[in-house]
Amino acid sequence: MADATSPRTTGRSVLAIVAGFLAGALLSIATDIILHAVHFFSPLGTPPGNGALAVATIYRAAFSVLGCYLTARLAPRNPMKHALILGALGVVVSAIGAAATWNRSAEFGPHWYPVTLIVISLPCAWLGGMLYQLRPGASQ
Repeated sequence: MADATSPRTTGRSVLAIVAGFLAGALLSIATDIILHAVHFFSPLGTPPGNGALAVATIYRAAFSVLGCYLTARLAPRNPMKHALILGALGVVVSAIGAAATWNRSAEFGPHWYPVTLIVISLPCAWLGGMLYQLRPGASQ
């Protein structure tokens, strides 16, 4: 039986985190594209309204929970730890996005949106991990 630090376990851990990240990111991007195509979002280069950003926040939170659930599901052990690692990665990526767009609110909208994405990353990760752990037969 492989121990907790074997290359096989480490590889499975990395793959679990990457799979959760890609699931959340790809679902968010696909939803963005669809909402632009149906003209729910303003054209690229013009600031989105607060309503559109609120909707984006909701689906990004839902996709984040789903991605963290997937990470917990695929984790070789310690599912909550894996989900929270993905949440921490979400904090970093969201902070980079906020910094990159901070002085460009004319294009990207108000500051509350990127700040909210930073703030919700870890709670969404915790929720995704908890939903996995609460399902019948889940390993702790």
